[in-house]
Amino acid sequence: METRNIGSLKVSIVGLGCNNFGRRLDAKATAEVVHAALDAGINFFDTADVYGETKSEQFIGEALGVRRSEVILATKFGAKIDDQRHGASPAYVRQAAEDSLRRLQTDYIDLYQLHVPVPEVPIEDTLGALNELVQAGKVREIGCSNFTVEQLREAEAAVHPGAARFMSLQNHYSLFHREDEQDVLPECTAKGMGYLPYFPLANGLLTGKYRLGQPFPEGTRLQSPRGAELLTEENLKIVEALIQFAESRGHSLLDLAFSWLTSQPVITSVIAGATSIQQVNANAAAANWKFTKSDFDEVDKILASKS
Repeated sequence: METRNIGSLKVSIVGLGCNNFGRRLDAKATAEVVHAALDAGINFFDTADVYGETKSEQFIGEALGVRRSEVILATKFGAKIDDQRHGASPAYVRQAAEDSLRRLQTDYIDLYQLHVPVPEVPIEDTLGALNELVQAGKVREIGCSNFTVEQLREAEAAVHPGAARFMSLQNHYSLFHREDEQDVLPECTAKGMGYLPYFPLANGLLTGKYRLGQPFPEGTRLQSPRGAELLTEENLKIVEALIQFAESRGHSLLDLAFSWLTSQPVITSVIAGATSIQQVNANAAAANWKFTKSDFDEVDKILASKS
């Protein structure tokens, strides 16, 4: 599988999102997905201390074992685990990193990311603590998540000469969520930051499971109230048009969702969760369509019908 760079790291263009581990999948099922991903050529695993109430990291550590060296392991800190464990103060950064290292059963984290902005802590302080971890060899590269362009610029301005800087940004981006195109994506390109889109399948809307005029599958993520906002007739009409476009070129809607992202140079890896070996293999194979300008223009025309 093609790889792209996050600083010194070479990551597969399809990544494995690990938020199902410890929540929807137990340790055994997690191990099956982890090994299927590695066997499919996926080397980039993205988790967070808060996923599965810390069980995601634990299950990954147990599953990897001797295969740790095959993985570019990314995790996050900062979101609230409980009343004591949250934030981005230097003391907490150090504590959170040690906790993650222990759960992951490793002595280094490849990409350590601030999960959410923490306005009450000066970003300079957080960056200083992260730089200490890099200098100590406990972290290889650092990144951030859910940042605006203003927050990215504030962080860049706070980096001391020669110190570690954010090399990646993980934000919400898909065919149905394109706000970052206005300023965030250009900023990442200008600063040489890798961009990691999460929710690339629009919470399942772009999997092909939801079709206009057909019963929706039971027990899926979009059965929630939040999902109802996506499952509108307008959106489903766009999905049908996207399916027709993809099939006219010999591809599936899943291929379209992944490849529309990976055909953009600023996109480093598309993070998608999986709960089965079949989903892992489908995701791994979905990024092989190289978009032309004409393809991008056609997709834009379809999406322009969304008011």
